[in-house]
Amino acid sequence: MPWVARLRSSRFPIVALVSLLVLLIAGVAIAIVNEQSLKVQTAREAGAQADLLASAVSGALAFDDRRAAQDYVDAVQVNPNVLAAAVYDEDNRLVASFAREGEVIPPVATSRPHTTEFRDGRLYIVRPVEQGGQALGTARLRVLETPPAQRFSRIAGLMLVLGLGVLVVVVLAVAQGALRRANRQLADRAAELVRANNLLQQQMIEREKAEEALRQSQKMEAIGRLTGGIAHDFNNLLMVASSGIELLDRTNDPRRREALGAGVKQAIERGAALTRQLLAFARRSPLRAEVLDLRSHIEGLRFLLERSLREDIEVVLDLTEDLWPVEADRGELELALLNLAVNARDAMPQGGRLTVSGCNLPGEDGGPDRVCLTVADTGAGMSDVVASRVFEPFFTTKEVGRGTGLGLSQVYGFVRSSGGDISVESHEGEGTTFTLCLPRTDKTPQEAAPVTTLADGEARTARKSGVRLLLVEDDDAVAAGVGHMLDDLGYRHVRVASAAEALEMLDKDPRFDLVFSDMVMPGEMDGLGLAQEVRRRLPTTPVLLTTGFSEAASAATGEAFRLLPKPYGIDSLSDALAETLADAAA
Repeated sequence: MPWVARLRSSRFPIVALVSLLVLLIAGVAIAIVNEQSLKVQTAREAGAQADLLASAVSGALAFDDRRAAQDYVDAVQVNPNVLAAAVYDEDNRLVASFAREGEVIPPVATSRPHTTEFRDGRLYIVRPVEQGGQALGTARLRVLETPPAQRFSRIAGLMLVLGLGVLVVVVLAVAQGALRRANRQLADRAAELVRANNLLQQQMIEREKAEEALRQSQKMEAIGRLTGGIAHDFNNLLMVASSGIELLDRTNDPRRREALGAGVKQAIERGAALTRQLLAFARRSPLRAEVLDLRSHIEGLRFLLERSLREDIEVVLDLTEDLWPVEADRGELELALLNLAVNARDAMPQGGRLTVSGCNLPGEDGGPDRVCLTVADTGAGMSDVVASRVFEPFFTTKEVGRGTGLGLSQVYGFVRSSGGDISVESHEGEGTTFTLCLPRTDKTPQEAAPVTTLADGEARTARKSGVRLLLVEDDDAVAAGVGHMLDDLGYRHVRVASAAEALEMLDKDPRFDLVFSDMVMPGEMDGLGLAQEVRRRLPTTPVLLTTGFSEAASAATGEAFRLLPKPYGIDSLSDALAETLADAAA
C-alpha cells in the first residue's frame, strides 16, 4: 500500500505503531461488545413478542379455534424482522403459521419448550402456551439476528471511526518523521555553523598574528627612519654639554662659568625631555598625576614659552579667573604645551602670535565637567590630509634631522592617558588651533612648599647628618653621580652593585637607615625582589626604588614601595629620601 511505503520511508515511530495497534484492538473490542449488546437486546425484544403471541393464542388453543390463532399469528407479520411464526398444540400439531418468502415454518421440537437460540444468522425463540397452569402448546418465532441496514450503519460507523483514528495516527507519524528530519538537518546545520565559527576564529587569530607582525615590522621601519633625527638631536645636545664642560675648565670668570653651566644643564634637560618622549611613545614612562591650578601653573610657564620661541612671536595668555583644577602629570603637561608651542613656532617663520587660552566647559546630558585649553597660532596652517595624520607617531612634515615626529603623538598620548581628549582645527593660510580638554577634579591643589635657602649646603647637611644609606646600583657611572649627590646632601652611603651583594651587606651590618636601589639590575634578583626581601628580613628599614620603565614602576607601586623616576635631579632625590625616612618614622 502507498501509505505503508510512505510510513516506512518516514521511519514510522514505534509509538505511532503501538497507538495504531491499540486503536484497532479497541475498535474490535467495541464492535464485539456492541454486537453482544445488540444480540441481548434483540433476544429480549423477540422474547417479549413471543411471550405476547403465546399469551394471545392461549384462548384459541383452549377452544381449538384455529381461525383466531391464525389471526394472532398473522398480526406478528407487522414486525419486518420476524421471518416466520407458528403455533402448535400440546400434541405438536401445527395450528397456525406464516413464513416470508424464502423461509420455512419453524420445525417442531419435542424438547425445551422455552428456548432462545442464535443460529445461522437467525434467532429461534420457543415459548410455551399455558392457561391456568396447563400446557396447551408452543409458540415459535424465527427472527433476523440484526437488520441489514442497522448492521451496515453500525459497521460503517465503526469503520469511519477506525479510519479517522488511523488517519490521525498516520498524520502524527508523518509529522514526527518530518520533525525528526528537520531536527537532524538543524543539528547538521548547527554543526556546520560551529565548524565555520571555529574556522573563522582561527582565521581571526591568524589575522591578528599577521597584523601584529606587520605592526612590528612597521614600527621597526619607523624606528629606522627615526634614527637620523634622534642622532641629530643627541649629537647637538652632546656637543653643547661637552663643549660647555671643556670651557668650564678653561675659564675662571664667575659669570661665564654660570652661563656655561646653565647651557650644559639646559642641554641635559633637553636630552631628558627627548628621552621622556621616546619612553612615552614606547609606553614605558609612568604618569604621576597631581592636582594642578592651571591658571597659576600656565602663568608660571610664560617665561619658558617665550624663551622657546623667537622674539618675533608674541605670547598671549587668556585664562579664565576661576579656571577649575585638573589632575594630571605636571611635567607631561608642560612638555605638551612646549611641543605645541614649538610646532607653532615652526609654522610661523615670519613671526606671529601664539595664544594660550583656557575656559571651563560644564558637562552636558550628565557628562563630566571639563577644562579646555586652546593653543592657537597665526601660522601657515595645514591641509585636511596633514591634519588627519598629525597625531600619528613618527609623522612629520619637517626635513630629515629636524624633527622626530614624536611631539604631537606624545601630546595625544598624555591627554588620552589623563582621561581627556584633543582635537585640531586648521586651514591652509589661516593658522592652527589645538584644543586639549581634561576632566575637572574635585580635589584642591596643594600649595607650593616654601623654598628654603641653604648657604653652602650647611643646613641641608646638618639636617641629614648621621643618616646612613645602602646604595644598590650596577652602573658605575650612575653610582658615581648619585654618590656625589648623596655626599652633597650630607648622607653617608655604602655602594654595592647587585641585590645579592646588598643582602650580604645587610646580613653583616643591618644598621642602615635606608636602602636606595635601582629596579632593573642583572642577576637572579632585581630591585623589587630585593625590596621585598628587605621588608621580610628588616621590616623597619625603608626602601626607596628608582627606575625609568613603567612596567617596573607599576610593580613597585603595586607593592606599596616609594618610587623615584629616572632621570632625577638632586632636589628630587633629596625630597624622595626625606619623604621615605619620614614615612618610616611615622
